[in-house]
Amino acid sequence: MPAAAPPPLRLRGLTPGTVATGVEPLGDRPVVLVRCRSGSRGGALSEVAGRSLAAAATEACALRLPLVIVVASGGADVAEGINALHGWGLAAAAVARCSGRVPVLMAVTGPALSGQALLLGLADVVCLSEGATAYVSGPAMVEEMTGVRVSPGELGGAGVHARHSGLAAMTVHDETAALAALGEVLAYLPDSCDDLPPATQVDDPGDRPCPQLRTLLPATATGAYDVRHVAAEVADEDSFLELWAGWAPNLVVGLATFEGHPVGLVANQPQALAGTLDIPASQKGARFVDLCDAFNVPLLTLVDTPGFFPGKDLEWRGMIRHGGQLAFTYARATVPRVSVILRKAYGGAYIVMDCRTMGNDLALAWPSAEIAVMGAKGAVEILHRRSTPEERVTAEAAYAADLLTPYVAAERGYVDQVIDPADTRAIVCTALRTLRSKIDLVVPRKHDSMPC
Repeated sequence: MPAAAPPPLRLRGLTPGTVATGVEPLGDRPVVLVRCRSGSRGGALSEVAGRSLAAAATEACALRLPLVIVVASGGADVAEGINALHGWGLAAAAVARCSGRVPVLMAVTGPALSGQALLLGLADVVCLSEGATAYVSGPAMVEEMTGVRVSPGELGGAGVHARHSGLAAMTVHDETAALAALGEVLAYLPDSCDDLPPATQVDDPGDRPCPQLRTLLPATATGAYDVRHVAAEVADEDSFLELWAGWAPNLVVGLATFEGHPVGLVANQPQALAGTLDIPASQKGARFVDLCDAFNVPLLTLVDTPGFFPGKDLEWRGMIRHGGQLAFTYARATVPRVSVILRKAYGGAYIVMDCRTMGNDLALAWPSAEIAVMGAKGAVEILHRRSTPEERVTAEAAYAADLLTPYVAAERGYVDQVIDPADTRAIVCTALRTLRSKIDLVVPRKHDSMPC
């Protein structure tokens, strides 16, 4: 008979309150696991419960183990007043200190209200189960202040956070599935920033050709395709795990393995908004690049974007600031970085998608790549605005032939290789294998100041 699993190691096991903490296995990895239960008083977080949560986070940092928190709480305990708020503050500060040191993963399996909802914003990855809700101000407050009547699910249900707020990286059926999903994410991450991601044995050879990629792109420059097919084809078989799939679908992010080693993938998605970048996509990409860089996960960027999505609303809401976030996180990332330009790479969007001059380690391009300030049609409308329609057609063809090919960029050193799409996996695997010994010395400073 197989040996029985050892009992979990409890932390602060005799303290009262709704928070239970301990060191337990998640999958085959030990983690510091915290459960905030909606038991008595709706799972309200007392000062003692806040202290228990803070102690667990502190222990996770000390042990260099991932911190996993299961949340189902009605907020701070009103009966305790300021003491409950003090406990929540201790917990928030301790969880924040974990950031960038150990992975912080959270599962919401019931209500997460007020301060407990804000804790979710401190996590690296959040998973919501069906029926879970999370919001800072509840339906009663919304109706009182705005006159709008809204249900808890409409205000902060799993679907809302998966599609609109970007809080939920995944949505699942129940707590068991939520912990399994977080365990799947954790399989690609190390225990702490001091370690490398765990490698696994795979049967998929690194030099496997990908002839399907030669015919993947549509015949027309404006045709759409699913970039996830590229990601799945170049990565190890069945290893691609997409995160935040419902939010900002014009940018795909996820984790995969290459020759058994975890890699973070960022890719423009032509099926949504033609692959343009808007505010949610910029936030999504920046957050994911930051996560990978913090935990030593190399990055592969697949580029096919005609630029930033235009619009007054986007500009007023801060397209400049949020576009800057994506550029900032790529520029400061010290992990191995490889980019592959599949088709369009225009303007500022080309820059922020980890171009060669942003400091990546290897820039590749397919022969179909178009690298320029803008497409031929837009350029001709500016450069030849007084020409006849016939002259414009001729000028567009000349512009595309002379300036849009990847060989122009390659001649100037902005692209290292123009490759056959079928060789993409083999070359990327070789590059990542070579870059595993990369060391990037960082100038000491208190911390950087990322645009927000």
